[in-house]
Amino acid sequence: MTAQQKNVNKADINPAVHGHPDLPLDVMGLFFFAYRDFTGDADALLDRQGFGRAHHRVLYFVNLRPGMPVADLLDILKITKQSLARVLRQLIDNGYIEQLPGHADRRQRLLYATDKGREFFARLSASQASRIDASFATLPPEAAEMVRRFLVGMVNADDHTVLDRLSLTANL
Repeated sequence: MTAQQKNVNKADINPAVHGHPDLPLDVMGLFFFAYRDFTGDADALLDRQGFGRAHHRVLYFVNLRPGMPVADLLDILKITKQSLARVLRQLIDNGYIEQLPGHADRRQRLLYATDKGREFFARLSASQASRIDASFATLPPEAAEMVRRFLVGMVNADDHTVLDRLSLTANL
């Protein structure tokens, strides 16, 4: 081991953060690896269909809230109409989602997963759910709620009403 290898500290990891010793570099790195592994299996399934993460996000929210208006999805995903239109067109054309007019306002476009879309979403979610369950199993029971609270705390405060509307904070 060289002298250089023995004297490694947070500031040595990245000189660009020198002068900021309180940066949570360990948590930031853990987020990177957790996200990479969390999305990896789903990315492989998506790729086989010619889809990407944007398709997964749309499938997630449409499965979470059948009948979701396109306008709500745009608000949640914070993407342009053009970006969503391309992704939706592919999901609709491939039979994963159907788009129906609103009941009260026929101009409104409501999104529903088809049987094919629900089955594909279940396959995409299986490995992610297993990964979450396995991680929670290593923690004391009360820790799962703390993790959920931590994640809610990471979300911009102005989006907390969206989390509530989607029932993502119902257990907190």
